[in-house]
Amino acid sequence: MPIAAAVASPLLAWRDPIYIVAGFAGIVAMTLMLVQPLLAAGYLPGLSRPRGRRIHLWIGGILVLAVVLHVAGLWITSPPDVIDALLFASPTPFSAWGVIAMWAVFVAAFIAMMRNRLNLQPRTWRRVHTTLTSIVIAGTITHAMLIEGTMETVSKSALCLLVVVAAVKALSDLKVWKLWRSP
Repeated sequence: MPIAAAVASPLLAWRDPIYIVAGFAGIVAMTLMLVQPLLAAGYLPGLSRPRGRRIHLWIGGILVLAVVLHVAGLWITSPPDVIDALLFASPTPFSAWGVIAMWAVFVAAFIAMMRNRLNLQPRTWRRVHTTLTSIVIAGTITHAMLIEGTMETVSKSALCLLVVVAAVKALSDLKVWKLWRSP
């Protein structure tokens, strides 16, 4: 729905193709964030939890690529804006939230790739992954909600709400918070 709403946006009329692709990469990344907790918790019909988690790993990689495409496209169209954002010197408040979410996505993916080499215990893994993905969700939602762009407000708000609900439900059912209280 947010992608369809963005396609119909009159704001696309004056944008370069690279900028449009970058913007849609961000929308795709956010949409993938909705699927991730559903896969991890085994909620999607026809997928067992182990198979869902394997797909979760692959979707995580696609999510990272979408973020890279989003930032790279913005870099191509306006390097000074991206430099300001990365240095937290941008006058637009949404930029800082996007950068925070971006780095949290990168760290979460790196730790997922290095999980076995780092010899992380399952409890430690879940704590780290949950913390990072919570930062990704909070940062991305704040980033998206502060932008007045091609994603129209209703579908953007609905997607943000669904991402939060899916994440909270999955984390609750997986008893991730219980792990926080255990010694």
